Amino acid sequence: MEKDYLKPEYYENRELSWLKFNGRVLNEARDKSIPLLERLKFVSITSSNLDEFFMVRVASLKDMVHAGYKKKDIAGMTATEQLEAINKDTRALVETQYSTYNRSLVPLMKNHGIEIIDRFEELTKEQEEYVDRYFEENVYPVLTPMAVDASRPFPLIRNKTLNLAALLSKKGDAKGEVEFATVQVPSVLSRIVQIPAREEGMRSFILLEQIIERNINQLFLNYDVLCAYPYRIMRNADLSIDEDEAEDLLQEIQKQLKKRQWGEVIRLEVEDGVDKRLLNILKEELHIQQEAIYKIGGPLDLTFLMKMYGLEGCDDLRYAPYKPQRVPQIVPGEDIFEEIRKGDILLHHPYQTFDPVVDFIRQASVDPNVLAIKQTLYRVSGNSPIIASLAQAAENGKQVSVLVELKARFDEENNIVWAKKLEKAGCHVIYGLVGLKTHSKIALVVRREEDGIRRYVHLGTGNYNDSTAKLYTDLGMFTCSESIGEDATAVFNMLSGYSEPLSWNKLVVAPIWLRKKFLKLIKRETKYAQEGKEAFIKAKMNSLCDREIIAALYEASAAGVKIELVVRGICCLRVGIPGISENISVRSIVGNFLEHSRIFYFHNNGQEEIYMGSADWMPRNLDRRVEILFPVENERLMEEIKHILNTQLEDNMKAHILQSDGEYGKIDKRGKKLVNSQEQFCKEAKKAIPKQKNIYQERVFIPAEPVE
Repeated sequence: MEKDYLKPEYYENRELSWLKFNGRVLNEARDKSIPLLERLKFVSITSSNLDEFFMVRVASLKDMVHAGYKKKDIAGMTATEQLEAINKDTRALVETQYSTYNRSLVPLMKNHGIEIIDRFEELTKEQEEYVDRYFEENVYPVLTPMAVDASRPFPLIRNKTLNLAALLSKKGDAKGEVEFATVQVPSVLSRIVQIPAREEGMRSFILLEQIIERNINQLFLNYDVLCAYPYRIMRNADLSIDEDEAEDLLQEIQKQLKKRQWGEVIRLEVEDGVDKRLLNILKEELHIQQEAIYKIGGPLDLTFLMKMYGLEGCDDLRYAPYKPQRVPQIVPGEDIFEEIRKGDILLHHPYQTFDPVVDFIRQASVDPNVLAIKQTLYRVSGNSPIIASLAQAAENGKQVSVLVELKARFDEENNIVWAKKLEKAGCHVIYGLVGLKTHSKIALVVRREEDGIRRYVHLGTGNYNDSTAKLYTDLGMFTCSESIGEDATAVFNMLSGYSEPLSWNKLVVAPIWLRKKFLKLIKRETKYAQEGKEAFIKAKMNSLCDREIIAALYEASAAGVKIELVVRGICCLRVGIPGISENISVRSIVGNFLEHSRIFYFHNNGQEEIYMGSADWMPRNLDRRVEILFPVENERLMEEIKHILNTQLEDNMKAHILQSDGEYGKIDKRGKKLVNSQEQFCKEAKKAIPKQKNIYQERVFIPAEPVE
């Protein structure tokens, strides 16, 4: 009897699954075995993640509701039902977040001599004098109080900014009429201000909004300030660009970026205990419903805790900084092209340094034998050495073609700056394909050598960003394989023109060929299982929410294929469904580094195949992006990648296991050897290189996860 693998009850809602992921990030802040400042960092990341989730995902659902969109998602939920469920789960998450901060982390900080004062009433006399002087000298000149009356309409409240709302009454007004005013807490000033400590051995800090609130009467001298409370809004920041109508994509995106500041308000955060009159004014002026108002029992916007994470003199409250090791096959300063000719080279970041990738482009930019450099850029760092090298290469007369993806969410402005800089230097800059984001990670260097033209290629799972390469776990590969070189040329010809190859040697490219390839590989394992042969699939990715892929995995599982998945974030697949997914296990690893690599292993009746690439198993990656999947065929590299996968599947310290009820649980470690995969990879990278050769001294900081 044929099974229906597409039943909605077999699937988890994407947004609710993401909230569970953010809950796993928050669990790190609740873990007492983790150093204090590391725990603060995870609270900050949770806040930043939630902001982006609302600006993009919740905003998109609201747009669907406004448009009367009734279609259900893969879990059988309408947009309205999803918003209701998100609201409920988010409130529970925020409550846990502030409970963790107030009840656990604040007392712990005090025990370690760190005090954050978030109520100005708690100040000592000495601290009051310092705060008032600080306000007068540093804060007051920057502030712009905005009154609202008949001649002054309600001002534009900018997205994500922290503000103070106040109710005022004119001095000597017998009627006692109440007026409203607002002032933005300036982001150009540090939000945490160190002040004199109340006792020896302590370090005291106060939040900037508390300094302003204490002195707010100085902004309204002719008024009595009845009350003042902080508030903050999230706006719809999901850009809608009609590329067919946009004559100049660069200009259109610049125009759309400005609209982010006045998109629909989708969330309002206010301090718990806020005056009802004041809240009603905000509610009415911002056109926001009651269900979108969050009353917060603590400081709004906990992302300021990332600044506390970097506090000087507190090394004992953080993990010791990890220094990325050099890649054994590449000696700094040597000819990188010569090393690649010896054989394919695997890179494992951040355990191994990203420097070889930077050096690859840098050496190519000055090498007289290099004729051309071609590269895709999705997200790059603020002061990117790769951009500088590409510009240098063009100035040196080399053919340089760069695809800069202008539609990389929240990096649009940054990428526009780089695109203009590269064009000015003489590079050919491509802005991607209409309707598609170019998310692939590929760099091609064409070099003239004694035996003819040779192509060197770097392929990766992560962005060409030297900053995030110290924070995200990613894999990359250098090769001068002729067949991959031919494919790389075809990729760039496809991106820059309209040349679509009839066939590919090794690379698999989305949106045309990748979905079919994955389904074919999964179905091949299913066939082997049906024939009674051993069949295995192991895969690691950021997100899994494509219905067709999940249905194929269910069919494979039902046939007897053993499937082990490492999925960091969203997972819409359910495990443990009788006769459907009993052979599937899913784990999520949340640790000091952000898991970002994509690996796909297929047993293939003993003829193992391993692929890596830029794509997750999501509809957007398979259908609406230019992505590249590449095979790893070198036996030594295959063994290394299998070791990486298997170590993560053995992790019992940082792994959360998906249960049949849709929740995630930690592994019972009693009587077992403890395995923290990230720590193990750090140790292995150090062992591979003699100590005296380790020249990299880089400190690791973890940022928030971008919603790509």
